[in-house]
Amino acid sequence: MTEPGHGKTTVLLVDDEELIRAGLRAIINAEPDLTVVGEAGDGAEVLPMITKLRPDVVLMDVRMPAVDGIQASRHILDTLSEPPKILVVTTFENDDYVYDALRAGANGFLLKRTRPEDIVRAIRMVVSGESLLFPSAIRALAAAHGGSRVNGLSHAGLTEREAEVLRLMATGLSNVEIGERLFVSVQTVKTHVGNVLAKLGARDRTQAVILAYETGFVTPG
Repeated sequence: MTEPGHGKTTVLLVDDEELIRAGLRAIINAEPDLTVVGEAGDGAEVLPMITKLRPDVVLMDVRMPAVDGIQASRHILDTLSEPPKILVVTTFENDDYVYDALRAGANGFLLKRTRPEDIVRAIRMVVSGESLLFPSAIRALAAAHGGSRVNGLSHAGLTEREAEVLRLMATGLSNVEIGERLFVSVQTVKTHVGNVLAKLGARDRTQAVILAYETGFVTPG
């Protein structure tokens, strides 16, 4: 989806506050490998803009007056066969809206008070998809919302190594770090991650980790 940005990672900003969009635009456009290709003030405007602009990443405000970020994210993921990565933007990391957005298919979240360099890092991380964004915050959300069943993923048929990889994914380790921990190549880790996602029916590692916590396969802490 990088055509409009000529090789850059392209970003669509969705927030009902113009000041927030202006700040994010300045931060993102200051980076040589990132560019903002469009802006929307409400979730209702997002799908047509994605179809037209084909951004790599959508920064999606959670709370908007007409169509909120959760509804918009669900609509995008249900409608498009190749959706962009979605980062929901919120004021409070323990907001139920954040967990609902992650369960709906968002790839991660950002706090509105996040430092500019961390916003940029988060966009790059979510595009690469090789590590979990803010794993400690996801663990905290999982502690508040997760399930209590023991080994609730037994039906998925994970191999012992795939289960080990999923547990390491949940700690926030990248593919490189998992490879170093297990003494295998990065390509082998990618294969295991791909198998885990396929068996769990998860879109990405964030969804897989959320599912692992919800079923009690991984427990917070």
